[in-house]
Amino acid sequence: MDTSEQRARRWWVRGRRVGSVDRAGKFVDDVGFALLFPAPKPIGPSLWEAVAGEDDEPFSGGMGENEQKVWSWKDELPRRGLAWYGAFLGGRGSFLSPTLLATLYPGDGELDDHEHLDLSPAAHELAAALAVEPQSSATLRALLGDKNKYQRAIGELQKNLLVTTAGVEEQSNGWPAALLTLTCEQFDVGGGTDHREAARLYLDTMLDTAPIDLARAFRWPTARARNLLSELVDLDHAVTDGRRYQPLTRG
Repeated sequence: MDTSEQRARRWWVRGRRVGSVDRAGKFVDDVGFALLFPAPKPIGPSLWEAVAGEDDEPFSGGMGENEQKVWSWKDELPRRGLAWYGAFLGGRGSFLSPTLLATLYPGDGELDDHEHLDLSPAAHELAAALAVEPQSSATLRALLGDKNKYQRAIGELQKNLLVTTAGVEEQSNGWPAALLTLTCEQFDVGGGTDHREAARLYLDTMLDTAPIDLARAFRWPTARARNLLSELVDLDHAVTDGRRYQPLTRG
């Protein structure tokens, strides 16, 4: 079985489709991380393909039933504590399982975690506002007074896993606005990262990877990713041909 077929099975592309938010939570918990919609170059599983299969293009026929499912689940999964959501993998909308999130979260799980990171003043301002209470994206945009400034700041916070969605807030007109909250308010995080375990979980899902792929996924230096993968080889968790790494399968 080649890698693409193995990935199709590992990434829930084969078999029963995901049809409920609870099963979507089980999907993310199993694969560890997933994009909302697939990327042109496969960088991991996607919730869309687990719901619709690999042959359906999202939004090819407008906002259909499957599109509505995954679009609503991006807010519902974190609201229920089933998966973190934000712009993370490749800067795209991404889910992380609570287990993987805990290995990557950079703070102590406190409301002031943002103060210990090198962020822009706007990002600190948003994090401080969210430390008071969850707020809608519309409210936070108004706080900064500039849409582009808001997008950059919230992107910083999500890149550092400090903020996630937590449901939606209805608006007087138009689409509901995402309700945002601090990650530490929604998930059990803090107390130290475990990047080696994060690398192991990544490899278990990707099945075959190079250090540069792991580095891009989790925003690590390539040398750091290579060292972590090499540690997995030393611990008999992985094998390598010197360039690429695969999880060690046991009989």
